[in-house]
Amino acid sequence: MEQHRTRTPQRTQSPQVQPAPPGGLGEVTAPAGRPVTVAVAPAPATGPGPAARGSRPGGVPPVVLALRRFPNPRLTGIGAGLFAALTMFLLACVDRVLFGASEIVYGVLFLPVSALTALWVRPADLVTAPIIVPIAFAVGVIPVAGGTGGFGGQAMAVVTALAVHAGWLYGGTLVAGLIASVRKVRQMRERQRHLLRADRAAAARRPRT
Repeated sequence: MEQHRTRTPQRTQSPQVQPAPPGGLGEVTAPAGRPVTVAVAPAPATGPGPAARGSRPGGVPPVVLALRRFPNPRLTGIGAGLFAALTMFLLACVDRVLFGASEIVYGVLFLPVSALTALWVRPADLVTAPIIVPIAFAVGVIPVAGGTGGFGGQAMAVVTALAVHAGWLYGGTLVAGLIASVRKVRQMRERQRHLLRADRAAAARRPRT
C-alpha cells in the first residue's frame, strides 16, 4: 500500500522587532538569526527652541516697529507748504492764547514742524523742503508779532519778528535741509543698488558663447 505522506505546513517565523531607544538604531532579527539594522529617525522637536523664543519676530527692535506705525504720508511740494503754513499759524494762535504770544515757544514749536515737513514731502519734491519752512515761519509769526496800525504796522511787526528771531528761522531751515539731504542721499543709493541688480540680472540672462 502506498503510504500517503501528509505535509505539515511549516510555520514561518515572523521577524522580531526589538524596540529602539529614542533617537537611536533598532535591530530587526530575521528568521535566520541575522540581525538587520534599521535606522529610526528621531521625532522632530515640538515647540520653538530657546533662540526662537527669545528673539523678536523678524529681529526688528521695538523702537523701529513703533516708528513704522507712525504716520508716513507723502506730500507734494504744495501740500507740504500748506501743511507747514497752516500748522505754524494754528500753533501761533495757540501760543498767543495760552502763552501770551511767546516767541520762544513759537520758535521751539517751529523745529518739529520743519522736521515733519522734510520727512513727509515726497522724494520728488525734497528740494522744496528748505524753501517751504521759512515761508511757513513768516506766515505763522503774524499772530505773535503784535503789530498795530493797519497793514503797514502788521508788515513792519512781521519783518521785525523775523529779524529778531532769525536764529529759530535758520535752525528750522537747517533741520529741514539736513533731513532732506539725508533722504536724497538714501534715494540715490537705492537707485544705484536697483540699477546694479538690474545689470546683474541682465548679465545672468545673457547666453554664454
